[in-house]
Amino acid sequence: MAVNKSTRPKWYIYALLIFMSIVFLIPAYMTVITAFKNPQEINLSTAWLPPVKPDVVSFVKAINLILPNFLNSLILTLSATAISAIIGSLNGFVFSKKAFPGSDLIFTLFIFGMFIPYEIILIPLFQLLKSIGLYGSLFGLIVAHVVYGLPIVTLLFRNYYDQIDNAIVEAASMDRVGFFGLYFRIFLPISAPCFVVVCIWQFTQIWNEFMWGITLTSGNSQPITVKLSQLAGGEAVKWNEPMAGAILAALPVLFIMVFLGKYFIRGLLAGSIKQ
Repeated sequence: MAVNKSTRPKWYIYALLIFMSIVFLIPAYMTVITAFKNPQEINLSTAWLPPVKPDVVSFVKAINLILPNFLNSLILTLSATAISAIIGSLNGFVFSKKAFPGSDLIFTLFIFGMFIPYEIILIPLFQLLKSIGLYGSLFGLIVAHVVYGLPIVTLLFRNYYDQIDNAIVEAASMDRVGFFGLYFRIFLPISAPCFVVVCIWQFTQIWNEFMWGITLTSGNSQPITVKLSQLAGGEAVKWNEPMAGAILAALPVLFIMVFLGKYFIRGLLAGSIKQ
């Protein structure tokens, strides 16, 4: 069977994609080769060249420097992601299947929080956490990320639950199944695809966040993004150590996107067509 030439991929499309991929990967290349260099090798004239003799000492030093902050980020991200996912799932269930008078207006105002930038609420958030005694603590940062993430999480769950036939709710009501029984026994077990999307989204956003971390925490409570900025501070910087730290800090998110990215796409598409 002859192949229609018009359906063949054009060579220049591949060329453009390859070129864009190379441009996109240049910062990653520079980060990796710098991390494996000795401080004596790092200069502008040889910046693009790979190390003469790869050295992993910078990774050992970076691990010792950022390990406490790495654990802080792990606690922060896992806690805030889990809490916001659970609360957002309940919110989405209520707005989708247990609507009440004025719920549409409340939902609209609730979703408005998605469009509020970090910078706008930074000062009020700082004042609030300070007034309730949570400023400077990791717990205060967890609360902030949970609250800020609820609008997008609620929207995702509400849209997902909207695709589920209301006949299920009606049948459960006839069997006198209560609110929590309906949620935990019917809706929660079929919510795995949406939970995957929400958890990947929240984990990535919270792990990479810097502004709130440096503003709302202090001392031993700071996340890894703040510690990385401190590694690059000062007049004489050993650039191999910040680069090694950046690679180590990027590993959790990189792992998620490489190995769980396909589940993220599947979760986004799940329920897009009502059965």
